[in-house]
Amino acid sequence: MNSIQKKIWVLALSVLLVMSVIWISLIYYNQKMQDQYNNILERYLIMNEVTSSSQEMITALNNHLIFPSSENQQLINQKREEIVQMKDEIADFTNVENELALTNYVNLIESLVEATQRSMAFQIEEQTENSNTAFTESNNISNYISEMTLTLINKELKTYDRFYRGIINQSKELIKLGIWLLLLISTLLLFFTYWFSVRITKPVEKLTRAASALSRGRFDLKVEVDSKDEIAFLAKMFDQMRININNLISEIHQKAELEKELQESKLLLKESQLRSLQNQINPHFLFNTLNTLSKKAYMEGSEETSDLLVDVAGLLRYNLKHLDKTMTLFDEVRVLQQYIEIQKARYTDRLSFYKEIDESCLSIEIPGLTLQPIVENAVIYAVEPQEEGGVIWFRIKDDVDRVKVEVEDDGPGMTEEKQKQLLADKPELSKGHASGIGLSNVMKRLRLFNGREDVMNIESELGKGTKVTIYIYKEKGVDQNHQDNDSR
Repeated sequence: MNSIQKKIWVLALSVLLVMSVIWISLIYYNQKMQDQYNNILERYLIMNEVTSSSQEMITALNNHLIFPSSENQQLINQKREEIVQMKDEIADFTNVENELALTNYVNLIESLVEATQRSMAFQIEEQTENSNTAFTESNNISNYISEMTLTLINKELKTYDRFYRGIINQSKELIKLGIWLLLLISTLLLFFTYWFSVRITKPVEKLTRAASALSRGRFDLKVEVDSKDEIAFLAKMFDQMRININNLISEIHQKAELEKELQESKLLLKESQLRSLQNQINPHFLFNTLNTLSKKAYMEGSEETSDLLVDVAGLLRYNLKHLDKTMTLFDEVRVLQQYIEIQKARYTDRLSFYKEIDESCLSIEIPGLTLQPIVENAVIYAVEPQEEGGVIWFRIKDDVDRVKVEVEDDGPGMTEEKQKQLLADKPELSKGHASGIGLSNVMKRLRLFNGREDVMNIESELGKGTKVTIYIYKEKGVDQNHQDNDSR
């Protein structure tokens, strides 16, 4: 393990050890207090339960004497067993201050059980008077138990009043202890942090001063750091770098001259490109002109011509602005519909276009100007050469972790060899047309966008048409082939 790592681990383990000791101590103290509190609460609950059970047993006995039934007898037996069980638990609550009262309380419970049993026995022997006398005795004992319960609880409250006050005092002392511990720990941490920082920052300061000297061109000053950690190794490498820089100064001058010549060449190239752009038609001027012609055609009553000009203007604007942006399938489908309207105006009934779109997929993102080049290829190769025209099917389907976009035509198709060449990214076989974007470019952009190689598939047979399928993945990945190519 390296020296700096050791220092960090020592600091972390020291803090962890101190916090663990405090945490364990607090948990132990809290658990102890909780156990004492639960024990006292249990005493109160059991004595209160004795009163409730005795009253319920007397009520059940009274009902049984008036209307004997097996249900009442079962209830009496159940309550009697509960009272006997609680009597044994109460006997364990004896201490010096409540020994006499608690003994009388236990005797009353035993007397209640015996009187109840006598009343039921006389009732079975049909000795009504004796049974009623025993019931009256049981009822009186139950009332005594209720009064005795209140008395015992009152005694318990007085007895444990000191305990409650002790808890409050201990809580105050615990707060004071916590404050002192916090101050102590804070002081120790500040001291240890200062020592730790000095052990690291001093060598760094030496290294910084050496770097400052190097930045001023002082390559003759040796870099020395006397620490025994990674910073010393860094200083050694820094000194070696100083020597190498001194040796490379002459080479840098030569490279500077070459760089100057290269910059001059770049300036000449940019100037040439600027002249080339000045000789081209301004696309935005053309877009504005098309809008003007559309409005003029509409005003003259040529609504179909106006709509066609609007579609051309929209398609031009989309091609100008969105080639290097990410768009949604909804936008791509909308501009594709404009392109189809333009082509229908050109080919009339020779072009049939059918679409099947899963609306839930339209929000997924896709590189701009992806769909039009694929449909454009179908128009060029499947519709334009055929005298009777052709049919194009456009489908968008949800395919679990990806979205499939299919463009199918009934054109002449292609050979398997040409399909492989297209998928192998042969630019000469997939050059763009009106859009300036071919299948090769579409495939490259999709691979970069998805981070995967499997982004396009072509199915075709001679005389049976062609179907091009592209895949848009819902979760983008980094394809290993792209990583390998980038590393090369």
